[in-house]
Amino acid sequence: MFPIAYHPIYKHPLPEGHRFPMIKYELLPQQLLYEGTATEADFFAPGLPDMARVLAVHDRAYVDSLLAGTVDARAMRKTGFPLSEVLVERELRIAQGTIMGAEKALQTGIAFNIAGGTHHAYSTHGEAFCLLNDQAIAARFLLDSNLAKKILIVDLDVHQGNGTAEIFAHDSRVFTFSMHGQSNYPFKKEVSDLDIPLKDGTGDAEYLSLLQDTLPALIEAQKPDFIFYLSGVDILATDKLGKLGCKLTGCKQRDVFVLTLCHSLGIPVQCSMGGGYSPDIKTIIEAHANTYRVARELYG
Repeated sequence: MFPIAYHPIYKHPLPEGHRFPMIKYELLPQQLLYEGTATEADFFAPGLPDMARVLAVHDRAYVDSLLAGTVDARAMRKTGFPLSEVLVERELRIAQGTIMGAEKALQTGIAFNIAGGTHHAYSTHGEAFCLLNDQAIAARFLLDSNLAKKILIVDLDVHQGNGTAEIFAHDSRVFTFSMHGQSNYPFKKEVSDLDIPLKDGTGDAEYLSLLQDTLPALIEAQKPDFIFYLSGVDILATDKLGKLGCKLTGCKQRDVFVLTLCHSLGIPVQCSMGGGYSPDIKTIIEAHANTYRVARELYG
C-alpha cells in the first residue's frame, strides 16, 4: 500500500481565471497513474476533520471567522486568496488528508498528500496561500493521540516554514527544521529550532552537502519517532518564486537522501508537496513525481 491523499476539491480552490496556478493538483495524480508509480487503490479521499484537531493548533476566533466567511479583507489579502466556502473546505480536507496520511504512515512507513505543506499558516492567521497548517495539525494529532512522542518536521521548501515555527515555538516535542532561501519570502523570518538560510543561486552540490551534513546528525540528536517532510520543488533554478539554483536531478537526489534515511532508520514519514512554480508545468509535475518514484522504489 502506498497511501496518497487526494480529493477532487483540491483542484478547485479559486474562481476561474485567478492568477495562481493550481492545475498541478489535477495533473500529478494523472501522471502517477499513467506511468504506474501509483494505482487507483493507492489514493484515498479525505473527508472533513474533527474540528477539535484544527483547534488544537489554530485560534478559535480565527477558525470561526474562516467558517463564517468573516475574515477581514486585509487579512485575506495576505493569503493571496479570495475567501470562499470552497476554499475553506479545500483547506480542511487537505488537513484531514495529512492527518489520515500520518496514521497510514505508521502502518506503511510512508504516506503522501498531493497538496499540503501549508507552512505559512500561523496559529492566528493565514499567509501566502496557506490558511490552515496541515502538517502542524497532523503533528499535534499524533502527539495528543499518543501515536508519537517526538516529531521532526523537515521543511525543504524554498520558503521558510514561518507559521510552523510559530506554532511549535514552545513545544519541545516537535523540532522544526527549515532549509530555505535566505532572501525569499517571508522577508521577516520566524525562528525555527534549526534554520539554514541559503544564498541566492545555491546549486545542487552545496545544497546536498549541507543537507547530508545536517539531517543524519539532527535525527541522531533528536531521536524522532515520526517525521513530516515538506518536499517543495520550488528549490529549482527555474522556479518563479524561488531564488536557488537546483536542477531536477539535484531535487530528486534530495528526495532520495531524505527518504532513504527515513526508510533505513524505520521512521514513518508523511510527505506534503509544498510549492512549485516553474513556468513550464511539465517541470513542476516531473519534480513532484520524482518524490513518489523515489518512495515507490524504496517502499515497494
